[in-house]
Amino acid sequence: MRKGHIGIDELWIAEGKRSARTREILHTAKERGIPTRFKPTPILDKYLPNTTHQGIVALTDGFSYVDLDTLADMSLKASEPALIVAADHITDEGNLGALIRTAAFFSTHGLVLPKDRSAGVTERVRKRSSGAYAHLPVARVVNLGRALDTLNSKGFWIIGTACETPETIFQFDWNRNVVLILGSEARGLSPSIRKRCHQIVSIPSSGPVEALNVSVAAGVTLSEIVRQRNFAKKG
Repeated sequence: MRKGHIGIDELWIAEGKRSARTREILHTAKERGIPTRFKPTPILDKYLPNTTHQGIVALTDGFSYVDLDTLADMSLKASEPALIVAADHITDEGNLGALIRTAAFFSTHGLVLPKDRSAGVTERVRKRSSGAYAHLPVARVVNLGRALDTLNSKGFWIIGTACETPETIFQFDWNRNVVLILGSEARGLSPSIRKRCHQIVSIPSSGPVEALNVSVAAGVTLSEIVRQRNFAKKG
């Protein structure tokens, strides 16, 4: 509601909900000219089965993906080196939602998803992202490999992540335009994506567990990218 990136047609609030947070939301809705309706809680439960709606529901426009070229050009115009995350066929909606939140937290310029054999930005994904999807442009492409070829032609370094490679995220120089590719939960990076990578890097493990959840791996890697870039600015 504050950002205005997502069109909201109407707001539903459970009858009797009068918290300070609710009053703040009502005030923002009034400022934005968003109609507000008070509904019995069973009505909200009916339209949102198996969902913890907390008594407040926004009826929005459908999620809009951005064009890949638009995403690339926008990121290249940023004041810092471009940083795009690509998900190599992540199918779990919870993981994708957490990944979107992580990418938005670190001010990533956008996310690229394949259309087939991949989760999309569904209602569950949006909820799992806790609203972060409103801050992160997402491009959905027919063929991820060809999309990476396009980004490569625009000057991006294609960097994959895998646990078996000797070069770590701490050794790699992230001060360049980068597409960071994260593999699927079960298979990691697919062969067609691996062959397009300029470099594959790993997160070194110091314990008995070899691999991390994709959103956690993204958080560790993006944190190192931001650290290096901030250090370069100060230097």
